[in-house]
Amino acid sequence: MHKTKVLISFIFAFFAASVSAASEDVAGMIKLSKGKVSILRAGSTLAANAGSKVYPADRVRTGADGSVGITLRDNTLLSAGPNSLISLNRFKFDSRTHAGEISVAVKKGTLAVATGKIAKQTPESVEFVTPSSILGVRGTEFVIEVAASEDE
Repeated sequence: MHKTKVLISFIFAFFAASVSAASEDVAGMIKLSKGKVSILRAGSTLAANAGSKVYPADRVRTGADGSVGITLRDNTLLSAGPNSLISLNRFKFDSRTHAGEISVAVKKGTLAVATGKIAKQTPESVEFVTPSSILGVRGTEFVIEVAASEDE
């Protein structure tokens, strides 16, 4: 009987640690999704509904009638308008120290940003990349607009 309890405790601890580690990989969540919005992840296209998780390396695309609001784990707010394509290149966040890094690429469209805890702790660790520039963040709110390129 004692061995069974030990085994059950071990299994429970293993799964609890797995769930905790998996939740730390999540960069954020879709809070608002209107019109056509999708997440491009590892070669698959997924519907981006309110409540959908967003992971580092995900790309989020909005259609002509689409818009999306994303809240990252450090409370950074990203709002993309119609015909936008954004890519979450990197996201790391330590909720205890507020240290981390964010790199978001805006391939086309518009993106409004309200920075969160990472930018307050280490603003040099936050960057937004467009086809023609890299923006370092020193403020807390800004908007990026990227025109569609000839090859899209």
